[in-house]
Amino acid sequence: MKRSAIFACLLLGFTPICAAAAQDIPGQRILQRLDTNSDGAISKDEILAARERIFKRLDRNGDGIIDEKEVETARQAVEDRAEAAEARLGNRLRRMDRNGDGKVTEDEFQASTPLFDLADRNGDGRLSADEIATIRNIVSAHAN
Repeated sequence: MKRSAIFACLLLGFTPICAAAAQDIPGQRILQRLDTNSDGAISKDEILAARERIFKRLDRNGDGIIDEKEVETARQAVEDRAEAAEARLGNRLRRMDRNGDGKVTEDEFQASTPLFDLADRNGDGRLSADEIATIRNIVSAHAN
């Protein structure tokens, strides 16, 4: 799970489900992405394959060279994603700020559990395994 997704989980008041996913941050996620043969380690060949994929993504016109224009395109894409994430965070914080004073108190933060409320489909104040699976899928899709 990406750091931004974990932060979003915390903001949305969905810490319990996100806690398990957060435990793998130091190396597990990278290992899962790069360990294409699932042997529990990343070989030099797997690193080279990952670098090849990155190069192909950066080389937008496929000419075998990453030029300044392609670097600028990649930089702009990163900047656009960061701005979108910043806007989403600002919106979430504004929704939590119940009294509109521009600050989120601990009480306001604790009272905001929209993701939990969404997952609790039967409204019983508890999440079943099925409801947890549903919300994990939502969080995973949002993280990507």
